[in-house]
Amino acid sequence: MAAPLLSFENLGLSQGSHWLFRGMDIHVGARDRLALIGRNGVGKTTLLKLLGGQIEADEGVRSVQPGARIITLEQDPDVSAFATLHDFALAGEFAPPAHEVEAIADQLGIDLSREARTASGGERRRAAIARALASEPDLLLLDEPTNHLDIAAIDWLENWLARYNGGFIVISHDRAFLTRLTRQTLWLDRGQMRRNEIGFGGFEQWMEAVYAEEARAAEKLDAKLKIEAHWLERGVTARRKRNQGRLAKLWEMRETRAAMNGPQGVAKIAVASDDSKTKSVIKIEHATKMFGDRTIIDNLSLRVQRGDRIGIVGGNGAGKTTLLKLLTGELQPDSGTVSQAKTLDMIFIDQQRSLMQGDKTVREVLAEGGDWIDVRGVRKHVHGYLKDFLFDPSLAEAKVATLSGGERSRLLFAREFARESNLLVLDEPTNDLDLETLDLLQEVIADYDGTVLIVSHDRDFLDRTVTVTLGLDGTGVVDVIVGGYADWIAKRDPRKAAKVEKKAVAAPAPPKPVSAKLTYKDQRDLELLPKRVEELEAAIARDEDLLADPALYTRDRKRFDALTGAIEKARAEKEAAEMRWLELAEKAEGLAG
Repeated sequence: MAAPLLSFENLGLSQGSHWLFRGMDIHVGARDRLALIGRNGVGKTTLLKLLGGQIEADEGVRSVQPGARIITLEQDPDVSAFATLHDFALAGEFAPPAHEVEAIADQLGIDLSREARTASGGERRRAAIARALASEPDLLLLDEPTNHLDIAAIDWLENWLARYNGGFIVISHDRAFLTRLTRQTLWLDRGQMRRNEIGFGGFEQWMEAVYAEEARAAEKLDAKLKIEAHWLERGVTARRKRNQGRLAKLWEMRETRAAMNGPQGVAKIAVASDDSKTKSVIKIEHATKMFGDRTIIDNLSLRVQRGDRIGIVGGNGAGKTTLLKLLTGELQPDSGTVSQAKTLDMIFIDQQRSLMQGDKTVREVLAEGGDWIDVRGVRKHVHGYLKDFLFDPSLAEAKVATLSGGERSRLLFAREFARESNLLVLDEPTNDLDLETLDLLQEVIADYDGTVLIVSHDRDFLDRTVTVTLGLDGTGVVDVIVGGYADWIAKRDPRKAAKVEKKAVAAPAPPKPVSAKLTYKDQRDLELLPKRVEELEAAIARDEDLLADPALYTRDRKRFDALTGAIEKARAEKEAAEMRWLELAEKAEGLAG
């Protein structure tokens, strides 16, 4: 067996009064393609820096094959010491050849003569990629390599890495990127490192199996397994079922939306009826927008209906921001018309997370220092609401500045989603999020009653979330496609569509063969479950009213915890009952057909 290119034995790193890692062994081969998975805050970036030699461990021995080039692509490259991006790209431990750097930069579409101090996050990231790839690495350590890249650049990077003969370890929230490229998985979970010789495509199934085995072991010991609160409260299997149900609902919404299409070949989605549930909230008629001699939006007609989830995609500079500003009324077209419903109440969450102030506590951000927060008209205790967004309630007194980038994003989502609104605008919402938070965000969007506008380069996220895609190619043409990113690619280039990874968001499996008739139990459940759902909804509402007592938490903590637990149990039972009824209803319809 070949010696590893990089290894770290008995790795230990302390953080304050506790150990972040201890007794950890990692071995990386010359051809390994590893996905490094773990929740925000478990230390993925720190571990990558330890492996790359940027920081020293408190315990353990790091070994590297003599002469091996190990190159790190940091999440936020520091270019402040350089006059231009070109100077930055030619620096480093393994100074790359200038012609190689320039060739890669040209393919990535980055002007390296740009002043480093004025460069955007995307420009800094592209310069760092050019430097890393041109350095002839034997092993690449990649920390969120797709952040700040447009889809064209992500596609280029994927193709380069697919041809690359060396190894890499990658931290990424981009499911499509991970699924296509990785062959092994490192899973950092509760201070323990697990390795499996499967790519990210098999990770969720492996994770479920691990947690199921832990649960069985805990039952045998007659003890409650101390899994993090997220898993105890949400449940991996329950999450999988919710994901399946959410995707099934999304496909149904897309089918409904497709039925509203105007004549073929016209970039317009027409109103199907005047019913209040399908009322248009944004109308664009033959809108054109130019900057100088360049046409950004050319003769676009579109009607956005209440409840639509609109994804906006395209390369950097293609006009995504301009289109978003037209839709929200921040810009007016040079010709044509754009109108918004007078009742629109918008929440805008940008990629800079600019609303977060580091000197405030989590409690101050959510509830202005109090114990209670109004969540779209329902009063909730801060601790309970934090758990809804995967936070440990003890973080209520933590300063925002101490949170990771992903945790800050989650906190911002928690605060903004509590507000009453009917239009949600998300600009690159997936940056800095871990996979669990992405799942949570998808659930929140799916449950949102209003209209959603999303600008994103995350292909998998769009495929799992949006009902309509607006695709810009930079010429002024806007493709209006019912479906997600993969559907846009299929429309633009059917040959390329075959290469798009759709496994992660496949259409719901075809229904299983049904028996000739419903069983007695099936028929009873079909009749009685709606009533049971109503009873559960009433119980949830009753217990939430009791929780609204502002003094309950301090007066009777046990009562507060009991009510919180009862609500969670009732919600889980309600969800299971709804899923069971839906399955039976589909089965009954199939028999009737």
